[in-house]
Amino acid sequence: MSKIIADSKKISDEITALADKIIADCPDVSNLILIGIQRRGAQISQRILNVINKKYNVNVPLGILDITFYRDDLSMVSEQPVIHNTDIPFNLDEKYVVLVDDVIYTGRTIRSALDALVDFGRPSVVKLLALVDRGMRELPIQPDYAGWTIPTTYEDKISVKVEELDGKDLVEMISRGEEL
Repeated sequence: MSKIIADSKKISDEITALADKIIADCPDVSNLILIGIQRRGAQISQRILNVINKKYNVNVPLGILDITFYRDDLSMVSEQPVIHNTDIPFNLDEKYVVLVDDVIYTGRTIRSALDALVDFGRPSVVKLLALVDRGMRELPIQPDYAGWTIPTTYEDKISVKVEELDGKDLVEMISRGEEL
């Protein structure tokens, strides 16, 4: 069984709301940096950046982070994992960093991302934004910003699709037995 959580319009509205919350919380927007986790976190962070730059007339830097080599399960993922681009062409020292991902589940991706971030400096603050929080944490990591909080079981899947990669915007919950 499949349930649509959000379509393109709802996703767009939620991204605007999340951008507003980030700006409201950030004490000095000149220190704000967005970092999107590859893959879909990168597209979501770009959209948040577009809203912030347009609505608030500020120029916020954007970085893209691949956490593949920081994973604690790398040997279990694949013999030849797919590596994506990391592009953080600035130092993070004393910056207000918002780390962006599509879905938070166990917390292990975020743990890996935090490990990777220290290679680029020591931020004064790191906040976490997830478009979807599906619960079921294995590590004590919680998002500061979440578009949707959806209680799930281990058998459920949350599928986030973005136009740039998938040809459409969609958040969907798929119960056991269905294909993503």
